[in-house]
Amino acid sequence: MAGNATVRFENVALLSVASVLPSRVTTSDHIEAQLAPALERLKLRSGLLRRVAGVNERRNWAEGETVDSATVRAGQRALADAGVSPDEVGLLINTSVTRMNLEPSVAVGLHHGLELPSSAVNFDVANACLGFINGLSLAATMIESGQIRHAVVVAGENADDIQVNTIDRLLASNGSRDDFMQEFATLTLGSGSAAAVLGRADEHPNGHRVLGGVTRAATQFHQLCVGSVDGMFTDAKALLKGGLNLVVSAWKDASTEWNWSSMTRYITHQVSSIHTSSLVKAVGLDRSRVPTTFPTYGNVGPASVPITLADEQHALKRDDRVLLVGVGSGLNTAMLELAW
Repeated sequence: MAGNATVRFENVALLSVASVLPSRVTTSDHIEAQLAPALERLKLRSGLLRRVAGVNERRNWAEGETVDSATVRAGQRALADAGVSPDEVGLLINTSVTRMNLEPSVAVGLHHGLELPSSAVNFDVANACLGFINGLSLAATMIESGQIRHAVVVAGENADDIQVNTIDRLLASNGSRDDFMQEFATLTLGSGSAAAVLGRADEHPNGHRVLGGVTRAATQFHQLCVGSVDGMFTDAKALLKGGLNLVVSAWKDASTEWNWSSMTRYITHQVSSIHTSSLVKAVGLDRSRVPTTFPTYGNVGPASVPITLADEQHALKRDDRVLLVGVGSGLNTAMLELAW
Protein backbone atom coordinates (compact mmCIF):
# COMPACT_ATOMS: atom_id res chain seq x y z
CA MET A 1 0.00 0.00 0.00
CA ALA A 2 1.34 3.46 -0.89
CA GLY A 3 2.28 5.93 1.81
CA ASN A 4 3.72 5.54 5.27
CA ALA A 5 0.88 3.74 7.01
CA THR A 6 3.07 0.79 8.07
CA VAL A 7 6.23 1.19 10.14
CA ARG A 8 8.81 -1.05 11.83
CA PHE A 9 11.28 -0.05 14.52
CA GLU A 10 14.62 -1.76 15.10
CA ASN A 11 16.06 -0.06 18.18
CA VAL A 12 13.25 1.40 20.32
CA ALA A 13 12.01 0.19 23.70
CA LEU A 14 9.19 1.14 26.04
CA LEU A 15 10.97 1.55 29.37
CA SER A 16 8.00 2.27 31.64
CA VAL A 17 4.36 3.27 31.83
CA ALA A 18 2.63 4.85 34.83
CA SER A 19 -0.72 6.37 35.68
CA VAL A 20 -2.20 8.75 38.25
CA LEU A 21 -5.95 8.63 38.83
CA PRO A 22 -8.22 11.15 40.54
CA SER A 23 -9.32 10.29 44.07
CA ARG A 24 -13.00 11.14 43.53
CA VAL A 25 -15.22 8.30 42.34
CA THR A 26 -18.43 9.24 40.54
CA THR A 27 -20.86 6.38 40.05
CA SER A 28 -23.20 6.07 37.10
CA ASP A 29 -26.06 5.87 39.57
CA HIS A 30 -25.06 9.31 40.89
CA ILE A 31 -25.06 10.82 37.39
CA GLU A 32 -28.43 9.28 36.60
CA ALA A 33 -29.85 10.57 39.88
CA GLN A 34 -28.88 14.08 38.75
CA LEU A 35 -30.54 13.41 35.40
CA ALA A 36 -33.69 11.88 36.93
CA PRO A 37 -36.10 14.58 35.65
CA ALA A 38 -34.78 14.23 32.08
CA LEU A 39 -34.84 10.43 32.20
CA GLU A 40 -38.41 10.45 33.53
CA ARG A 41 -39.56 12.91 30.86
CA LEU A 42 -38.03 10.74 28.12
CA LYS A 43 -39.27 7.51 29.74
CA LEU A 44 -35.75 6.09 29.93
CA ARG A 45 -35.19 3.42 32.57
CA SER A 46 -32.52 3.99 35.21
CA GLY A 47 -29.35 1.95 34.93
CA LEU A 48 -28.83 3.15 31.35
CA LEU A 49 -25.09 3.84 31.70
CA ARG A 50 -24.42 0.46 33.28
CA ARG A 51 -26.79 -1.45 31.02
CA VAL A 52 -25.85 0.12 27.67
CA ALA A 53 -22.22 1.14 28.16
CA GLY A 54 -21.09 -1.13 31.00
CA VAL A 55 -19.70 1.90 32.84
CA ASN A 56 -20.33 1.54 36.58
CA GLU A 57 -18.22 4.49 37.71
CA ARG A 58 -15.51 6.88 36.62
CA ARG A 59 -12.94 9.13 38.29
CA ASN A 60 -13.14 12.91 38.61
CA TRP A 61 -10.60 15.30 40.05
CA ALA A 62 -11.25 16.15 43.70
CA GLU A 63 -10.70 19.52 45.36
CA GLY A 64 -6.99 20.32 45.37
CA GLU A 65 -6.26 17.97 42.44
CA THR A 66 -5.46 19.23 38.95
CA VAL A 67 -4.95 17.31 35.75
CA ASP A 68 -1.62 19.02 35.02
CA SER A 69 -0.12 18.23 38.42
CA ALA A 70 -1.32 14.63 38.10
CA THR A 71 0.23 14.33 34.65
CA VAL A 72 3.52 15.66 36.00
CA ARG A 73 3.37 13.03 38.76
CA ALA A 74 2.69 10.31 36.20
CA GLY A 75 5.73 11.50 34.22
CA GLN A 76 7.89 11.54 37.34
CA ARG A 77 6.82 8.00 38.22
CA ALA A 78 7.51 6.78 34.70
CA LEU A 79 10.97 8.38 34.68
CA ALA A 80 11.80 6.88 38.08
CA ASP A 81 10.61 3.44 36.99
CA ALA A 82 12.66 3.71 33.79
CA GLY A 83 15.79 4.82 35.65
CA VAL A 84 16.01 7.89 33.42
CA SER A 85 16.78 11.32 34.87
CA PRO A 86 14.98 14.42 33.57
CA ASP A 87 18.18 15.83 32.07
CA GLU A 88 18.42 12.76 29.79
CA VAL A 89 15.06 13.46 28.13
CA GLY A 90 15.17 14.89 24.62
CA LEU A 91 11.46 14.97 23.85
CA LEU A 92 8.13 15.49 25.60
CA ILE A 93 4.88 14.91 23.70
CA ASN A 94 1.55 15.75 25.31
CA THR A 95 -1.34 13.91 23.64
CA SER A 96 -4.34 14.97 25.73
CA VAL A 97 -7.66 16.08 24.31
CA THR A 98 -8.60 18.41 27.16
CA ARG A 99 -6.79 21.69 27.68
CA MET A 100 -7.37 24.86 29.68
CA ASN A 101 -6.14 27.25 26.98
CA LEU A 102 -5.77 27.35 23.22
CA GLU A 103 -2.21 28.54 23.78
CA PRO A 104 0.41 28.00 24.92
CA SER A 105 0.65 24.25 24.48
CA VAL A 106 -0.13 21.98 27.41
CA ALA A 107 3.35 20.52 26.91
CA VAL A 108 5.17 23.65 28.07
CA GLY A 109 3.68 23.52 31.57
CA LEU A 110 4.43 19.80 31.83
CA HIS A 111 7.98 20.38 30.55
CA HIS A 112 8.44 22.93 33.33
CA GLY A 113 6.84 20.72 35.98
CA LEU A 114 9.02 17.75 35.06
CA GLU A 115 12.11 20.01 35.15
CA LEU A 116 13.22 18.88 31.71
CA PRO A 117 16.26 20.55 30.13
CA SER A 118 16.00 23.46 27.72
CA SER A 119 17.25 21.13 25.00
CA ALA A 120 14.17 18.87 25.29
CA VAL A 121 11.77 19.39 22.40
CA ASN A 122 8.18 19.69 23.62
CA PHE A 123 4.83 20.00 21.87
CA ASP A 124 1.22 18.75 21.77
CA VAL A 125 -0.12 16.11 19.41
CA ALA A 126 -3.91 16.08 19.20
CA ASN A 127 -5.75 13.28 17.44
CA ALA A 128 -8.78 12.59 19.63
CA CYS A 129 -8.56 9.28 21.50
CA LEU A 130 -5.76 8.03 19.23
CA GLY A 131 -3.27 10.66 20.33
CA PHE A 132 -1.22 8.58 22.78
CA ILE A 133 -0.49 5.80 20.29
CA ASN A 134 0.39 8.42 17.68
CA GLY A 135 2.69 10.04 20.23
CA LEU A 136 4.44 6.75 20.95
CA SER A 137 5.00 6.16 17.24
CA LEU A 138 6.31 9.68 16.66
CA ALA A 139 8.66 9.46 19.65
CA ALA A 140 9.88 6.05 18.44
CA THR A 141 10.61 7.51 15.02
CA MET A 142 12.72 10.28 16.53
CA ILE A 143 14.63 7.79 18.69
CA GLU A 144 15.17 5.47 15.72
CA SER A 145 16.50 8.34 13.61
CA GLY A 146 19.04 9.24 16.29
CA GLN A 147 17.60 12.68 17.07
CA ILE A 148 16.99 11.83 20.73
CA ARG A 149 17.82 9.12 23.25
CA HIS A 150 14.79 9.30 25.54
CA ALA A 151 11.22 10.53 25.19
CA VAL A 152 8.29 11.04 27.55
CA VAL A 153 4.77 10.72 26.12
CA VAL A 154 1.89 11.85 28.35
CA ALA A 155 -1.87 12.31 28.36
CA GLY A 156 -3.95 13.99 31.04
CA GLU A 157 -7.73 14.18 30.76
CA ASN A 158 -10.26 16.28 32.65
CA ALA A 159 -13.84 15.28 31.86
CA ASP A 160 -15.32 17.18 34.80
CA ASP A 161 -16.44 20.42 33.10
CA ILE A 162 -17.88 18.81 29.99
CA GLN A 163 -19.97 16.42 32.11
CA VAL A 164 -21.31 19.23 34.31
CA ASN A 165 -22.18 21.29 31.23
CA THR A 166 -23.84 18.30 29.58
CA ILE A 167 -25.95 17.43 32.63
CA ASP A 168 -27.07 21.05 32.97
CA ARG A 169 -28.02 21.22 29.30
CA LEU A 170 -29.91 17.91 29.34
CA LEU A 171 -31.91 19.03 32.39
CA ALA A 172 -32.82 22.33 30.75
CA SER A 173 -33.62 20.78 27.37
CA ASN A 174 -36.97 19.74 25.95
CA GLY A 175 -35.21 17.62 23.36
CA SER A 176 -36.07 14.12 22.19
CA ARG A 177 -34.57 10.76 23.07
CA ASP A 178 -32.38 11.06 19.99
CA ASP A 179 -31.08 14.41 21.26
CA PHE A 180 -30.33 12.81 24.64
CA MET A 181 -28.52 9.86 23.07
CA GLN A 182 -26.36 12.19 20.98
CA GLU A 183 -24.80 13.31 24.27
CA PHE A 184 -24.88 9.95 26.00
CA ALA A 185 -21.20 9.20 25.31
CA THR A 186 -20.19 12.32 27.26
CA LEU A 187 -21.65 10.77 30.41
CA THR A 188 -19.27 7.79 30.08
CA LEU A 189 -16.12 9.92 30.15
CA GLY A 190 -13.63 9.77 33.01
CA SER A 191 -10.56 11.70 34.10
CA GLY A 192 -6.99 10.50 34.60
CA SER A 193 -3.34 10.88 33.63
CA ALA A 194 -0.68 8.57 32.23
CA ALA A 195 2.90 8.70 31.00
CA ALA A 196 5.35 6.45 29.18
CA VAL A 197 9.12 6.65 28.74
CA LEU A 198 10.84 5.36 25.60
CA GLY A 199 14.52 4.90 24.87
CA ARG A 200 17.05 3.07 22.69
CA ALA A 201 16.73 -0.70 22.97
CA ASP A 202 20.51 -1.22 22.80
CA GLU A 203 20.93 1.05 25.83
CA HIS A 204 18.04 -0.60 27.72
CA PRO A 205 18.14 -4.36 27.07
CA ASN A 206 15.49 -4.96 29.75
CA GLY A 207 13.03 -2.63 28.05
CA HIS A 208 10.00 -3.73 26.06
CA ARG A 209 10.72 -3.54 22.34
CA VAL A 210 8.48 -1.32 20.23
CA LEU A 211 8.23 -3.34 17.03
CA GLY A 212 5.95 -1.16 14.90
CA GLY A 213 2.47 -1.21 13.50
CA VAL A 214 -0.05 0.35 11.16
CA THR A 215 -2.29 3.40 10.90
CA ARG A 216 -5.33 3.90 8.70
CA ALA A 217 -7.83 6.73 8.19
CA ALA A 218 -11.50 7.00 7.24
CA THR A 219 -11.89 10.75 7.40
CA GLN A 220 -15.21 10.75 5.54
CA PHE A 221 -16.58 10.17 9.06
CA HIS A 222 -15.05 13.31 10.56
CA GLN A 223 -18.42 14.73 11.66
CA LEU A 224 -19.72 11.69 13.55
CA CYS A 225 -18.25 12.81 16.88
CA VAL A 226 -17.64 16.50 17.48
CA GLY A 227 -16.79 17.85 20.90
CA SER A 228 -15.63 20.86 22.91
CA VAL A 229 -15.66 21.79 26.59
CA ASP A 230 -19.34 22.66 26.18
CA GLY A 231 -20.37 19.23 24.97
CA MET A 232 -19.70 16.21 22.79
CA PHE A 233 -22.24 15.22 20.17
CA THR A 234 -22.03 11.74 18.70
CA ASP A 235 -23.85 9.60 16.17
CA ALA A 236 -23.08 6.50 18.22
CA LYS A 237 -24.38 3.85 15.83
CA ALA A 238 -22.66 5.28 12.76
CA LEU A 239 -19.47 5.88 14.74
CA LEU A 240 -19.39 2.29 15.96
CA LYS A 241 -20.04 0.91 12.48
CA GLY A 242 -17.48 3.16 10.81
CA GLY A 243 -14.88 2.50 13.51
CA LEU A 244 -15.29 -1.27 13.32
CA ASN A 245 -15.07 -1.26 9.52
CA LEU A 246 -11.89 0.79 9.71
CA VAL A 247 -10.28 -1.48 12.32
CA VAL A 248 -11.19 -4.64 10.38
CA SER A 249 -9.84 -3.12 7.17
CA ALA A 250 -6.60 -2.10 8.87
CA TRP A 251 -6.31 -5.53 10.51
CA LYS A 252 -6.69 -7.30 7.14
CA ASP A 253 -4.22 -4.96 5.45
CA ALA A 254 -1.69 -5.56 8.23
CA SER A 255 -2.00 -9.36 8.06
CA THR A 256 0.38 -9.52 5.09
CA GLU A 257 3.21 -8.16 7.29
CA TRP A 258 2.06 -8.78 10.87
CA ASN A 259 0.61 -11.78 12.71
CA TRP A 260 -1.58 -10.41 15.47
CA SER A 261 -3.96 -13.33 15.82
CA SER A 262 -2.42 -14.73 19.01
CA MET A 263 -1.14 -11.82 21.08
CA THR A 264 -0.77 -12.21 24.84
CA ARG A 265 -2.76 -9.02 25.45
CA TYR A 266 -4.79 -6.64 23.32
CA ILE A 267 -4.79 -3.24 25.02
CA THR A 268 -7.67 -1.44 23.34
CA HIS A 269 -9.07 2.05 23.67
CA GLN A 270 -11.68 1.84 26.43
CA VAL A 271 -15.11 3.02 25.30
CA SER A 272 -17.87 0.67 26.43
CA SER A 273 -18.96 -2.96 26.66
CA ILE A 274 -20.64 -2.71 23.25
CA HIS A 275 -17.49 -1.42 21.55
CA THR A 276 -15.26 -4.01 23.20
CA SER A 277 -17.57 -6.93 22.41
CA SER A 278 -18.02 -5.74 18.83
CA LEU A 279 -14.26 -5.44 18.30
CA VAL A 280 -13.60 -8.87 19.79
CA LYS A 281 -16.20 -10.43 17.49
CA ALA A 282 -15.24 -8.49 14.36
CA VAL A 283 -11.54 -9.39 14.53
CA GLY A 284 -11.93 -12.77 16.21
CA LEU A 285 -9.99 -12.06 19.40
CA ASP A 286 -9.76 -14.19 22.51
CA ARG A 287 -11.91 -12.17 24.94
CA SER A 288 -9.81 -13.31 27.92
CA ARG A 289 -6.84 -11.48 26.41
CA VAL A 290 -8.62 -8.13 26.19
CA PRO A 291 -8.49 -6.44 29.62
CA THR A 292 -11.01 -3.70 30.31
CA THR A 293 -10.91 -0.66 32.57
CA PHE A 294 -13.98 1.23 31.31
CA PRO A 295 -16.29 -0.31 33.97
CA THR A 296 -14.43 1.57 36.73
CA TYR A 297 -12.59 4.37 34.91
CA GLY A 298 -14.95 5.15 32.04
CA ASN A 299 -13.57 6.41 28.74
CA VAL A 300 -10.45 8.42 29.62
CA GLY A 301 -9.79 9.48 26.04
CA PRO A 302 -6.23 8.96 24.79
CA ALA A 303 -5.10 8.20 28.35
CA SER A 304 -7.23 5.04 28.43
CA VAL A 305 -4.71 2.88 26.55
CA PRO A 306 -1.68 3.71 28.78
CA ILE A 307 -3.84 3.56 31.94
CA THR A 308 -5.02 0.08 30.96
CA LEU A 309 -1.46 -0.97 30.06
CA ALA A 310 -0.20 0.37 33.40
CA ASP A 311 -2.85 -1.67 35.22
CA GLU A 312 -2.01 -4.80 33.22
CA GLN A 313 1.79 -4.59 33.14
CA HIS A 314 2.35 -6.57 36.34
CA ALA A 315 0.60 -9.58 34.80
CA LEU A 316 2.93 -9.54 31.77
CA LYS A 317 6.18 -11.47 31.55
CA ARG A 318 9.24 -11.44 29.35
CA ASP A 319 8.57 -12.23 25.67
CA ASP A 320 4.81 -11.68 25.96
CA ARG A 321 3.37 -9.95 22.90
CA VAL A 322 1.17 -6.90 23.40
CA LEU A 323 -0.86 -5.03 20.79
CA LEU A 324 -2.06 -1.51 21.45
CA VAL A 325 -5.24 -0.78 19.48
CA GLY A 326 -6.71 2.69 19.26
CA VAL A 327 -9.54 4.39 17.39
CA GLY A 328 -10.06 8.13 17.39
CA SER A 329 -13.02 10.12 16.19
CA GLY A 330 -12.27 11.50 12.80
CA LEU A 331 -11.93 8.48 12.07
CA ASN A 332 -8.40 7.17 12.54
CA THR A 333 -7.03 3.92 13.88
CA ALA A 334 -3.58 2.72 14.87
CA MET A 335 -2.12 -0.57 16.10
CA LEU A 336 1.31 -0.79 17.71
CA GLU A 337 3.02 -4.02 18.76
CA LEU A 338 5.25 -4.36 21.83
CA ALA A 339 7.50 -7.31 22.66
CA TRP A 340 7.35 -7.40 26.43
